[in-house]
Amino acid sequence: MLTDTVCAALSAAGLGIAGVTAYRKRFLAATRIAAYALVPLGLAMTGIVDWVAGLVFKPTVWMGFGLLGLSWVLFMIGRAVERRSGGTRKERRAAAAAGRAGVSAGASEPALGSGRGAAGGKAAGRPKAKGGTSSGTDDFSDIEAILKKHGI
Repeated sequence: MLTDTVCAALSAAGLGIAGVTAYRKRFLAATRIAAYALVPLGLAMTGIVDWVAGLVFKPTVWMGFGLLGLSWVLFMIGRAVERRSGGTRKERRAAAAAGRAGVSAGASEPALGSGRGAAGGKAAGRPKAKGGTSSGTDDFSDIEAILKKHGI
């Protein structure tokens, strides 16, 4: 009952301000003010204001919102831990199963996949360079040449 009275008073005050604004020949602004002024009275007449007031003053409603917030926080913590641990549960299970079965890491890579699998296949077919250096040091000599060229 009190909420209906407050809403009616707010609407009356808003309509009064709209009337003064219309008197000053600002009809567009007066129309907008009147529209906003009628909202509280319309909400009170539909019963939404009483429903919201009933929600606000019930402790069980606030405990429910608290539980929803707690569940959201727990969900976000779980997501953060999952990202940090590397992959989803299915991916971790597949990796563990592959480790137990003795499958090598390069066997599951596609033929044109990452550089590790493709370079490993090419390096195995090449003879080793003189002096026991691997093809990895050849890559570093290229980098050194580029750095020297730029004076670094």
